[in-house]
Amino acid sequence: MALVTTPAVVLRTYRYSETSKVVRLATRDLGVQSAIAKGALRPKSRFGAGLELLSEGTAQLYFRETRELHTLAAFDLVDLRRQLAADVGRFAGAAALAEVMLKMAPPAPLPAAYDTLTGALELLGWVAPEAVEAAAIRGLWILLAVLGFEPSLQVCVRDGAPIQPDGGVAFSVAEGGAFCARCAPRERPTRLPPEAYADLVALNDPRADLPQLDAPHAAAHRRLVARFLRHHFGEAGVLSALDFWERHPWVSPARVPSAAS
Repeated sequence: MALVTTPAVVLRTYRYSETSKVVRLATRDLGVQSAIAKGALRPKSRFGAGLELLSEGTAQLYFRETRELHTLAAFDLVDLRRQLAADVGRFAGAAALAEVMLKMAPPAPLPAAYDTLTGALELLGWVAPEAVEAAAIRGLWILLAVLGFEPSLQVCVRDGAPIQPDGGVAFSVAEGGAFCARCAPRERPTRLPPEAYADLVALNDPRADLPQLDAPHAAAHRRLVARFLRHHFGEAGVLSALDFWERHPWVSPARVPSAAS
């Protein structure tokens, strides 16, 4: 059994006994892992208030590869992310990200997924209120990409031809991307107007400015990424945080219009 020190984010906690709890952690060096925090519920616990949902810190784990439940020796808090808890829209987006990480990331090293999660949580914490929706949607798309499910947006998902957005673009959740005009099926794909397609491309590019989304178009983009997630991770089961985030409007109807459908 090795003592491993790694950056970590708390994804979920469960009461284990009168004095202890189990934590599910996204770690940078070990992937998603479960650990028992002995004595965490005692008034003078060495963990203090650090083991809260979305808290980030440095975890020390007694880790053995053959076990599913490890022992948390320490958790040195770096950020409680109180700014997320103070705003329901920010928290809903962050909780959806944490749920996707919890249910879909592997129990093995995947630093890019950890960095994507923490980067998305940081962005959600400071971005302007009118950009909260777009920040959460981008975080989910980028997390999907590093987990191996990046949608094909610049070239046709079937024949690799460049996408020409004039007149709109057909997009298939099942096939995982956009179609060129020649390959686009006549039935069932989502039709994206040119501006909506441009927004989707920007939401999948961490280097691009976040698009401005009014309430109807933010809802359309929420539905699209949520459908994509459910289709490609159907075995993950119920995604209650994602459901809650998807079904509620988090922006004012008075936003600057965008173009999504």
